[in-house]
Amino acid sequence: MSRTHSEPPPSEITPRHLFERRRDFLRLAGGMAAAGLLPAALAAEKLDTRPSPHSIAETPTRYKDITGYGNYLEFSSSKSGHVEASQAMRTRPWAVVVDGLVARPTTFAIEDILRLAPLEERIYRHRCVEGWSMVVPWAGFPLATLLRQVEPLGSAKFVEFVSHADPAIMPNVRRQLLDWPYLEGLRLDEALHPLTLLAVGLYGEVLPNPNGAPVRLVVPWKYGFKSGKSIVRIRLVERQPETVWMKAVPDEYGFYANVNPQVDHQRWSQKRERRIGEFFKRETLMFNGYADQVAGLYSGMDLRKHF
Repeated sequence: MSRTHSEPPPSEITPRHLFERRRDFLRLAGGMAAAGLLPAALAAEKLDTRPSPHSIAETPTRYKDITGYGNYLEFSSSKSGHVEASQAMRTRPWAVVVDGLVARPTTFAIEDILRLAPLEERIYRHRCVEGWSMVVPWAGFPLATLLRQVEPLGSAKFVEFVSHADPAIMPNVRRQLLDWPYLEGLRLDEALHPLTLLAVGLYGEVLPNPNGAPVRLVVPWKYGFKSGKSIVRIRLVERQPETVWMKAVPDEYGFYANVNPQVDHQRWSQKRERRIGEFFKRETLMFNGYADQVAGLYSGMDLRKHF
C-alpha cells in the first residue's frame, strides 16, 4: 500500500540515526539469513531497552560500520574478516559461569542474564588502541548487578573474564596466535563501577556475532581490547590476573589500559584518533572522555607506570 500525503515518513516518526540503523540492520541481517549465515528468527530479535543517564550526547556510528569493522581476533586478524567467520558460532544455548571468591557460585544461562535487570541503551565512546574510535549504542546493564547475585567475598580484589575459544570454528585459536582463551581482568572497584556494562545488544537488537554475542564486557574509559567478547566465565580472584595480551606483549599492553593521550603505544601515538565515518582526526580525551566519572579510581597512581 502506498503512503498517503497525510502520513509522515518513517524517518520523521523515528529519530534519524535509529531509522537509518534499522534500515542498515534489516539489509545486513536479511542478507545473512538468505545466505544461511544467520537464523531468520534471530535477524528479527528486538530488545526492550530504556534510555540511560550514562549515555553521551553524540551521534552513534552507523550500524553497518560498527558490525562490519573491528577486532575479533579468534576469528580473523583483519578488521572485517571476522564478520562472516563469526557466523559459525552458535549463541543458543549459552551459559556464563560466575565463581571464584564468591559466596554463591552460579551458572547463568543467557536467558537468566537477560532477566536480571531492565536493559538500558547506553551510548558510549569506544576507543581502540590502534587509533580508531566509534560511538556505540549498547544495550545492557551494569556488571555490578550480576556480581551482586553471587556475593563477592572480602578476599576478592580482581575479576577475570574468560571468552569462548573453540578451535573448530575459530581459525586463530587453531593457530595458537595467543595463549587462548582470551582472558581479561579488572580490579573489583572498576568492575563494580556504574559505567562498566554487560552488553547483550546493539542498536536495540540482539548483539551480533561480530560484536561478541551473546554477552560481552564494555568498559568505556579503557581501550577496546579490555572489553572481552562472548564471555563464558567470570571469576573473582585475589591476585591481579595475567591477561592474554600481557602474556603476549607485556611492554605494549598493560593491565589497566586506560585511554591516555599522554602514554603512547610502542607502535602508535595515542594523542589523536580517527572516528569511523569521519575524515579528520580528533584529539583523544583522557579516560576517553569519562574522567569526571572514573579518575578517582586511580587517585595517587602513576598512570605512566600503570598503563
